[in-house]
Amino acid sequence: MMVILLSAMLTDNFVLSKFMGICPFLGVSKKLDSASGMGLAVTFVMICASAVTYPIHYGLLVPNGLEYLDTVVFILVIALFVQLVEMILKKCIPSLYKSLGVYLPLITTNCAVLGAAVLNIDNEYTFVQSIVNSIGAGLGFMLALVIFSGVRRKMEYADIPETFKGVPATLIAASIVSVSFMGFSGLFS
Repeated sequence: MMVILLSAMLTDNFVLSKFMGICPFLGVSKKLDSASGMGLAVTFVMICASAVTYPIHYGLLVPNGLEYLDTVVFILVIALFVQLVEMILKKCIPSLYKSLGVYLPLITTNCAVLGAAVLNIDNEYTFVQSIVNSIGAGLGFMLALVIFSGVRRKMEYADIPETFKGVPATLIAASIVSVSFMGFSGLFS
């Protein structure tokens, strides 16, 4: 279980190794509070979606030969949990709700969340392993956002050539952070 957790967080990090969820990674990583808020929201949705999609897949779709509907059903389940998170944040933490803006409803189409649910099925994980993998994937997503928010904060004060300011510098920094995570490859096989 610990190997699955650490592997999902570090070696198979959805953002930095699989390049899933890049839109919120680049969009909300400017500030630490919005990065950690988005990371927690994505982690919650990943765990809940995996907890619901696993029994739907093995209890309903597989026995009826409807595995081809996995993606559609998984997206519907993810959309349900994103709506739940959106309502809770709007009611309880309006400042975070406002700072996440358009990126909060985009969790529904975040390929990292769908990727976690699909990879749990593809890797033939048990229910508990699926939950552990989703926790690791969510925490890895949050780790990537938080680390990159620190990098972006440092970049605000860096003397960057005019040509590279903005998106080019952000993408170069993201690639360097991504390469640093390659150091974990081979640790968890």
